[in-house]
Amino acid sequence: MEFKTVLYQKEGTILRITLNRPEVYNAFDDTLSYELQDALKEAAKDPDVRVIILSGSGKAFCSGQDLKAISGIEKRSFIDSINKRYNPIIRAMRNMPKPIICRLNGVAAGAGCSLALACDLIIASETAVLVEAFVNIGLVLDSGSSYFLPRLVGSTRAFEIATMAPKITGQQAFDWGIANRVTTPENLDNVVNEIANYYSNAPTKAIGLMKKMLNKSTSSDMETILEYEAYCQEIAGNSEDNKEGVAAFIGKRKAEFKGK
Repeated sequence: MEFKTVLYQKEGTILRITLNRPEVYNAFDDTLSYELQDALKEAAKDPDVRVIILSGSGKAFCSGQDLKAISGIEKRSFIDSINKRYNPIIRAMRNMPKPIICRLNGVAAGAGCSLALACDLIIASETAVLVEAFVNIGLVLDSGSSYFLPRLVGSTRAFEIATMAPKITGQQAFDWGIANRVTTPENLDNVVNEIANYYSNAPTKAIGLMKKMLNKSTSSDMETILEYEAYCQEIAGNSEDNKEGVAAFIGKRKAEFKGK
């Protein structure tokens, strides 16, 4: 697909989606919002894609809403903007039947912070910074941050992060359970690529089902989850990857999963 503000690069079964407005630290304008939606839709339906790396070009991951792009709008509807531009992105990410790795290379602020939190894994550079900057301009959390934050760090710390907007370093994000890995800027791509290579050869269907199960577990009781586990296991148990995994185990060899 042709994009103006997004780089869409396939490398075998690995897809790199890069926000590409480096001159404004990859801030969201209308074009970037809708192009990212389209990129995620394309990734979801592409059977060759088994893992996605989401990143930002230049020094930043994403600095949130481009305030200059909306400065001339007198009666802006926030609810329309969120429902049309941001919420579809977060839903597409959480419903994506493939893992999404956040390559947190720099600042992730406001909606950019929400974007990072919506990923399945976050690999952070030591120089990266997460900040829920909404309160600094008299706004509230959006794009899923009020959902993700307390589940990651607990309610009291989430309140502090939301209402005081501290700058959370890559190391702090790791220490607080927000990031899965933290590394030097020079080693960031090595760590991201290692994890992406693992998922590019993993049983993608089973991983997609587990993602759905974990999403559902946050708002379900135990009985509902027990039934849903059985339902998903029936699907996984009839997959080609399950047959290959069992054959590899019996044959004492490494499984060659195809993601089907």
